[in-house]
Amino acid sequence: MKYLLQIDFPYSGPFGNEFFESMKELAEDIATENGLVYKLWTENKETQEAGGIYVFDNLDDANRYLAKHTERLESFGFTDIKSKTFEINEALSAITKASV
Repeated sequence: MKYLLQIDFPYSGPFGNEFFESMKELAEDIATENGLVYKLWTENKETQEAGGIYVFDNLDDANRYLAKHTERLESFGFTDIKSKTFEINEALSAITKASV
């Protein structure tokens, strides 16, 4: 069973290509996380938010990563970090074209 982890937090920028440039090294580090299937990076300039949607192949790695990433975000000065974890229904997701 796979798990979806959603993390978001207030973020005032940069956005777009500048966001890519400033976060590329972090993205390369996140890509090496145990159990990570993939991450979708999220950003919303209008609401001043950023975060990500992660898929992990087990709950232990999702929980471990949540603790690690929350600590990292707090060390960068971010507050009001929100997260949710869900089990993914892979059979229904396959019908709706998800590749998990």
